[in-house]
Amino acid sequence: MFCQKSNIVLENDLAKAFWDNHPVRRGHLLIVPKQHYATYFDVPADTRAAMDALTFDAKALLDEKFQPAGYNIGINVAPAAGQTVMHAHIHLIPRYEGDVKDPRGGIRKMIPRAAGLSRLKRK
Repeated sequence: MFCQKSNIVLENDLAKAFWDNHPVRRGHLLIVPKQHYATYFDVPADTRAAMDALTFDAKALLDEKFQPAGYNIGINVAPAAGQTVMHAHIHLIPRYEGDVKDPRGGIRKMIPRAAGLSRLKRK
């Protein structure tokens, strides 16, 4: 699905960025490798570096275009973590003052009872 994307907003030699089809906030971008890799952990180091560089370029674009107050950056790996398109990608999500009642906890709020996980014993 992402391999054929043509509505590219930004790109470099190894990665490209485009608007998310189902944005959670105005300006929500996806940064993907140009070659197909199923998950972020499958992406070679040079391509991950290109994705990271493009994430910074995308932030600069969004800062100019939308002036967000903050950002969430997310990577879902495997269906158990919410990955629905099996092509590695980074979500760059601009955040705006007042877009949620209480932003404390960031993406932890997307995972039920995540705040309580810190009290669990970890192996």
